[in-house]
Amino acid sequence: MSKRRFAPVTPAIAAELGAICGAAQVIFGDPDRLEPYAHDQVMEKEYAHLPEVVVRPGNTAEVAAVMRLANRERIPVTPRGAGSGLSGGAVPLHGGILLSLDRMNRIIEMDVANLTAVVEPGVVTNEINERAKEHELFYAGYPMSVESCFIGGNVAENAGGGRAVKYGVTDRYIIGLEVVTPTGEIITLGGKRMKDVVGYNLLKLMVGSEGTLGIFTKIFLRLMPLPRHKVDLLAFFPDIDAALMLVPEILARTGITPASIEFMDRDSIQSACRFLNEELPYERAEGSLLIELDGNSPAALEEEYLRIGELCQAHGATEVYVADNATTSERIWRIRRNIGESLLSFSSLKSSEDIVVPPAAIAPFMAAVKRTGARHAVLIPCFGHAGDGNIHTTIVKPADMPVDRWKEVVVQVQSELYRAALDLGGTISGEHGIGHKKKRFMGQALDPETLRLMKGIQELFDPNGILNPGKIFP
Repeated sequence: MSKRRFAPVTPAIAAELGAICGAAQVIFGDPDRLEPYAHDQVMEKEYAHLPEVVVRPGNTAEVAAVMRLANRERIPVTPRGAGSGLSGGAVPLHGGILLSLDRMNRIIEMDVANLTAVVEPGVVTNEINERAKEHELFYAGYPMSVESCFIGGNVAENAGGGRAVKYGVTDRYIIGLEVVTPTGEIITLGGKRMKDVVGYNLLKLMVGSEGTLGIFTKIFLRLMPLPRHKVDLLAFFPDIDAALMLVPEILARTGITPASIEFMDRDSIQSACRFLNEELPYERAEGSLLIELDGNSPAALEEEYLRIGELCQAHGATEVYVADNATTSERIWRIRRNIGESLLSFSSLKSSEDIVVPPAAIAPFMAAVKRTGARHAVLIPCFGHAGDGNIHTTIVKPADMPVDRWKEVVVQVQSELYRAALDLGGTISGEHGIGHKKKRFMGQALDPETLRLMKGIQELFDPNGILNPGKIFP
C-alpha cells in the first residue's frame, strides 16, 4: 500500500480531533512527545515510524467519531494498547493518527452470576484477575506479561501464555466484543451468552485480527472458578532431548493435564539466573522444565506432582524442585518471566520469535535451531511454552558482528527457522502476531489463495484501507 494514498494530518485535522476528544488528549507537532508512540517492543529502529498525531479517546463515541473523520479524509489510523507487542503491530507505518486506548481503562462489570467480566480495552490484564480474585474467579486466557499488557492488545493478537496447555488462549474466553469499524460504525458481536450460531462467527474473526478489521471498545470475558491450590516443579535435565521428549509423555500417557509446561534451555536459564543473582544448579543442565499443576484437592494434587516428579527422574532429571507455596513459586516463575529481558545482556540487538510446532515435534525443531545457529554463527537461546509447542527462539546478534551484516543474517536465520517449523507442521507465529515484522514471510506460511481470501475480508471491512495499513500482508 503506497503512502501516496493517504492524506496528511494538518493543523485543521488536529484541531478537529481536539474537538472530538478534548485538546489535552491530542499530541501534535511535538516530536519528543510523539516518539514513544513510534515503536513497540521490537528493538530494531527500522521497524519504528513516527505518527503525525496521537489522540487518546475516552469512550466508544469518540473512537467512532475519530474513525469517521479519518475515513472521510483518507488518513491512516493505527490503534495502540500498551505498546508491549513484539511484531510492530502498533507502529504507525504510514504516520497519520495513532489512536491510543490507554484512557479506556474501566472494568465495567464483574457479573459473578454469569461468570463474565465486561472491560474496556485499556485495562491492564493483571487488574482483571485482581478483581476476579475477590469473587474466587479468574480470567484464564491471560499471557505471561500480565502486568504490562492491555486486554485489548491481547484480544487483537489472540495472545497465548504459559497456561494455554490446560486453559487455552485468549479466544476461548472472548464471548463478546463491541467494535468500531474502519468506517466509524459501532457493532456488537456476541455478549454474555454461552452459545450463538446466528450467522458467521465474526467474533472469532475479530480476535487475532491485529487491529486491521476494527477497534475493540468493550470486551466480554468468560471467567472461571479460581483453583484453590497450586504446585510448581522445576526439573533440570542433562540434555535437551531428555526434557522435551518427556512433554508428550506427560500429556498423552499420565492422564494429568498440567496448567503449564515451560521449557528453558541452558543459555536462557543461565542468563536469567545471572540477571537475577539467582543460584540454581543450571550449569550441568542443558534443558529444564517448569511444570505447574493446579486443582481443588490437595491430596489429588500431591499425587499428581509426585507422579510427574518420578517421571522426570526416570527421564534423567538431575534435580527436581517442588514449590508448593507462593514464595517458592514466585522464585522459580520469576526466572522464567525475566529471560527475555536478561538476554539483552548478551547483545543490544535480538530478534524475539514465537514459532509454534506440534508439541511432539519440539525436539526435532530444537535440533534444527541448533544447526541453524551454528551455520550462521549466532546464538539462539530457546524457551517457552512446551506444553502447546510454542517456543521463543531468540536470535541474538554476536558482539563482534557488524550491524549491516546482522541485518542480513537475521533474515536468513528467520527464514530457515520458519521453514523448519513449517516442515514439522508448525507455523511462524503462535502468539505475537505478524504485524509488519513478519509480513515478508507470510507467503512462506500461507498459500496464495488463502492470502487472497484474507485480503478480501480486510478490504470488505476497510474499503479505504485506512486501519492499521501495512500490517500482516506483504
